[in-house]
Amino acid sequence: MSENLAGRVVELLKSRGETLAFCESLTAGLASATIAEIPGASVVLKGGLVTYATELKVALAGVSQELIDAHGVVSPQCARAMATGAAHRCQADWAVSLTGVAGPSEQDGHPVGEVWIGVAGPAHFGASGTIDAYRAFESEQQVILAELGRHHIRESAVQQSFRLLIDHIESQ
Repeated sequence: MSENLAGRVVELLKSRGETLAFCESLTAGLASATIAEIPGASVVLKGGLVTYATELKVALAGVSQELIDAHGVVSPQCARAMATGAAHRCQADWAVSLTGVAGPSEQDGHPVGEVWIGVAGPAHFGASGTIDAYRAFESEQQVILAELGRHHIRESAVQQSFRLLIDHIESQ
């Protein structure tokens, strides 16, 4: 890949003296591991939660069962709650969550390639208490990624999460 997004994340957070945590479902630790490959990552990477199973989203990340019952795990609401949970549980300045469907078949009516990314940052824990969630890929991208398979969906989701995090950090 021509751009080293993980390296940019580490560089930005180091320069600001801020830390990062993840809550990963479909990526099962891939985002954390990708950041850990960067020299100096130990200064910024606090850790993460791998919540592949729904019950661990509740037990580890603190996502409410009511939220999951109402919106499902493949939703912007769940992505926001996972990011908030990771920030709080890992005591990190920033947190990123990834939840979605890597395939090979749809899940609870969600197509292969549907991915939601949550980003929580220091400014989000003030009076407003809001965080952001994004659909990682447009419909056309989802179809292409579904054809390419699980690995491509997971890797693309990680890279997209880094892009979103960089955008958030740079806008602060």
